[in-house]
Amino acid sequence: SKPHSAFAQEGDPIRIIASEVVSEFPEGMRFTLQVEGEKEIEEVSVRVKVGQNENTVYEYLEFEEDTLVESELFWRTGARGRYIPPGTIIAYHFEITDVEGNEFSTEPAEFIYYDARFEWEEVIEGPVAVAYHGPVRRRAEIVLEAITETLDFMGPLLGADTTIPIRVTMYNNVKEMLEALPPGSSTIRRELITEGQAFTDIGTLLVLGNGRLARGTASHEVTHILNHRAGDSSIGRVPSWLDEGLAEFGNVEPGFTYGVALDFAIATDRMLPITQMRTLPGNPEQVIIFYGQARSLVEYMVGRFGPEKMRDLMAVMKQGNTVDVALNQIYGLDRLTLENQWRSFVGAPPHIPPARGRALPTPIPRPEIVPFGLTPSALVAEGVPQVSTPEPVEPAPAPTTPPTPEPAASLQPTVGPTTGSQPPVGAEGGGPCTGSGGGSMTMDASLLMLTAGLAWLAARRLRVKNGP
Repeated sequence: SKPHSAFAQEGDPIRIIASEVVSEFPEGMRFTLQVEGEKEIEEVSVRVKVGQNENTVYEYLEFEEDTLVESELFWRTGARGRYIPPGTIIAYHFEITDVEGNEFSTEPAEFIYYDARFEWEEVIEGPVAVAYHGPVRRRAEIVLEAITETLDFMGPLLGADTTIPIRVTMYNNVKEMLEALPPGSSTIRRELITEGQAFTDIGTLLVLGNGRLARGTASHEVTHILNHRAGDSSIGRVPSWLDEGLAEFGNVEPGFTYGVALDFAIATDRMLPITQMRTLPGNPEQVIIFYGQARSLVEYMVGRFGPEKMRDLMAVMKQGNTVDVALNQIYGLDRLTLENQWRSFVGAPPHIPPARGRALPTPIPRPEIVPFGLTPSALVAEGVPQVSTPEPVEPAPAPTTPPTPEPAASLQPTVGPTTGSQPPVGAEGGGPCTGSGGGSMTMDASLLMLTAGLAWLAARRLRVKNGP
């Protein structure tokens, strides 16, 4: 809870007696205000600013008009679209009006919207505060160290303000974490994003403290907050490939998975047209490749052109320019040229976009419309050609000894690991086809060649996976 500290002076027409804000996360927060006036109080509202979000919103408190009123508002955050992450700084003030139009506004105050399920302690260094519960202070200190290291390294590179507060809430297990995430999270999100999540607009971060990648996760996610501060504008965002690439480039404890995924993509011709993609792919296997490509591309940009260029790139986007304008202005390159220069550097084939022109359908002559007739003679009379019925053909005699069928190649798909490990190397395939009567269907030469090609590809990928 947080009592309000601003009170009107004696003799003012409107006076604050008491106020309080209480967290009831995940459902919401409760504002209460006791106010007295010389005239009846007509309206009480609260204005709220969430984290570093510049916009303020307001709601009216409920009460019965009188000279002494006790008003209350329960601000719901548990519904989709109204979610506020735990640990966020809430700035607020009350506005009161009486029946004669006298107005009074309290001084701004702040409180931390803690998760009400637990009792929280904090470790703090500079602008970063990590909230934790239970006997896990050392874990919280490890997360705090990773974040401060990241700020020291990535802040100057991006030109981001590292003096603005960053609030971190650390959970001790997956169950606690999942119950704190936004309502209605999709299944894939609950499976893949459980170690950390950044809320860049408001400067809040959730981290799973007992995860084996806690340091790396905290470092990665806090870089997203810095990317937002350095490059996002009111009309545009840093594109996903650059945002995720920078987040992994700034990771103080990167894993090897993304490098393996990049090598896999190059070896099997699965490279994504990364700078042309607006968002992350939906396929978890491609997500790993996306991260591997993004990190490598950012490493190339910083190593090849220098860190100053990256800072300038972010500054140009912060002014409201698109990434295309910013790349041309700072690097003298468009996205495709940049990507293909990087592809050449890592030994991958260039990306050649499909032709932009739209193919037109082949015109088909409109059939001639003729009068309808009920009999063949009528059709002949109208000049419509007759279709003759072919004579029946005797079936060829069956051979005495049936030919031995060629065995069809059977490709068994390999079940691959989920996100966080090497992408699967199995190939899609199918067994022999059979007709409705159970007899074997013959395959023409092109289908046989395709099946053989798929079998060769599966064997090649198996060698890549298992080694020589």
